[in-house]
Amino acid sequence: MGPFAVGKTSLVRRFIYNRFEDRYVSTIGVKVSRKIVMTPHNNDIIELSIMLWDIAGADEVDELRRSYLNGVAGAILVCDLTRRETIDKMTAYAKAIHAITPQAPLVLAANKLDLMQERVVNDQMLQNVAQQLGSSLHLVSAKTGDHVEALFKELASLLVQNV
Repeated sequence: MGPFAVGKTSLVRRFIYNRFEDRYVSTIGVKVSRKIVMTPHNNDIIELSIMLWDIAGADEVDELRRSYLNGVAGAILVCDLTRRETIDKMTAYAKAIHAITPQAPLVLAANKLDLMQERVVNDQMLQNVAQQLGSSLHLVSAKTGDHVEALFKELASLLVQNV
């Protein structure tokens, strides 16, 4: 989850298909994708089928978006390193998720790591928000693919631990 144009769809596309498109097309509603991930659990490796719900971005979590959260097992909250206002919205997204599923693990993804010269969100801001959310933090780039696999694998690991 996250505001408009932070790269949610691009992150999912990079993880599922290992590709990136420069062209921005706003998501309407929700798009569901599935991927099998191998993840460690109790000294074993298990196969986990992850259903990823790519929900259209918005500045606020409205009733439609809340309806998509029913049954959520965990979430990746995405902000844009080049837009300060996006990090400020992470707490509201976390509250919306935890209002429905209090134990759902959250992972904070700070996207657009490839745009370092345009970066306005610093490490301290990110660490403060991650600490408030009780989540880990991943600096990622959907464009280059940097750290995207690790982001989703951590979510998979947290989902298995939460069962």
